[in-house]
Amino acid sequence: MECPILIMIITQTQEGKALTLRLEGRLDALTAPELQKELIPLFEAHSEIVLDFAELTYVSSAGLRVLLMGQKAATSKKAVFTLVNVLPQVMEVFKMTGFSGILNTR
Repeated sequence: MECPILIMIITQTQEGKALTLRLEGRLDALTAPELQKELIPLFEAHSEIVLDFAELTYVSSAGLRVLLMGQKAATSKKAVFTLVNVLPQVMEVFKMTGFSGILNTR
């Protein structure tokens, strides 16, 4: 029996002006504090942050809370905050919760 991934891997890369954080795994109650600790301070030094969700398979309410905090931090710093490569099951969560109208996705 295969064990599910219970961690999230965050990889940072600089692409032009944008700092990209590639997330792999699950964004849930166990991993959301890790993303919050890494993401929120980045808005002090970067005017454009991209979260690449190509390998992010799940988002819980705790994860949504961190994404909302990121959006608020971006707005307060007049920064661009974008989510890219959002998988259909994660986009469905955004749509059901109304976050698709709050978060900038492409």
